[in-house]
Amino acid sequence: MDSKNETGKEGENVACSYLAINGYRILQTNWRFHHYELDIVATDGKELVVVEVKTRSADPLVSPALSINRDKIKRIVAAAEAYLIRYKVDMPIRFDVIFLTKNKDAYIMDEHIEDAFFAPVR
Repeated sequence: MDSKNETGKEGENVACSYLAINGYRILQTNWRFHHYELDIVATDGKELVVVEVKTRSADPLVSPALSINRDKIKRIVAAAEAYLIRYKVDMPIRFDVIFLTKNKDAYIMDEHIEDAFFAPVR
């Protein structure tokens, strides 16, 4: 696994630990449907929470927030719709984003944005 993929995977593990400590129940990680992927699927008791995790090395050239553009949101929403159908989930859904920075061997939680975006209207 290259270092970029390894950093991303480790960041997702840190995000899962953070969510679990904060009362979320992790249902799936790296859930795939065709060429779509959901980083983390969890519940917070009342909602299904789809979490996109963005991990960057210190001093990235591009802000991680800029990597979540309209196309990325459409892909996350399409995967979430497939997840809801596949597992017959009947609860409200929320889309969160967690930003992490890898600084040497440590991961720093930069931000957890709840309701980071809404599913676009078709």
